[in-house]
Amino acid sequence: MKPEDEIGLKQEIDILQSLNHPHIVKFVDFFDEKDHYYVVLELLEGGELFDRIVQKACYNEKEARDLVRVLLGALKYIHDRGVVHRDLKPENLLMADAVNDSNVKLADFGFAKRAEGFTLTTQCGSPGYVAPEILNAVKYGKPSDMWSAGVICYILLGGYPPFHDDRDQRALFRKIKKGQYEFHSEYWAHVSDDAKDLIRGLLTVDMMERLTVDQALNHPWVIHTYIITYIFDHILTNI
Repeated sequence: MKPEDEIGLKQEIDILQSLNHPHIVKFVDFFDEKDHYYVVLELLEGGELFDRIVQKACYNEKEARDLVRVLLGALKYIHDRGVVHRDLKPENLLMADAVNDSNVKLADFGFAKRAEGFTLTTQCGSPGYVAPEILNAVKYGKPSDMWSAGVICYILLGGYPPFHDDRDQRALFRKIKKGQYEFHSEYWAHVSDDAKDLIRGLLTVDMMERLTVDQALNHPWVIHTYIITYIFDHILTNI
């Protein structure tokens, strides 16, 4: 490995060791031997969220809310500890098992950094999920994760990405910088206004106006799931 790659790996290990959350992949051990490094993580056998989305085509609204709440909970945990993931996408959300469609765990902290405020400058992430401020080469921070969460939420409910251009990556990046997307009626007519409002709040080009993780967790669409579940559980326990 190149020296900078070794530094990056050890930074990733340092961050993983500091995290302990039910919806973040658990670090088990690390071995530094003569010719190899070994990173041991918990076994997750459900595959990537990306494959689950392909299998299902799209999530119904309840399933999507359950998963988004789990994702936001994991994001709140790392953001409260000054960690920015910087590469949120369905491929980096691992399913705990092959049955539950909402029990995901946040993985791959290779681009993660400790940062408070807007101090990050490295252009990184995955096309289609990267936030506009990263493409615009301005200092950024936690809001970049919230943009990516908005893209994931859109994909869950619509079955396709909000920003795409298969032939021209520069055209794709122009759409992202402008926040140029829409809710096509043939795919979104059945989706609630609250869900669309959450997505708009996350896919806000101005990172200062974008929803924070706490605001997203308290959004009516996300809270709806919690309230309904609470009422349902309360009724069952009192029958």
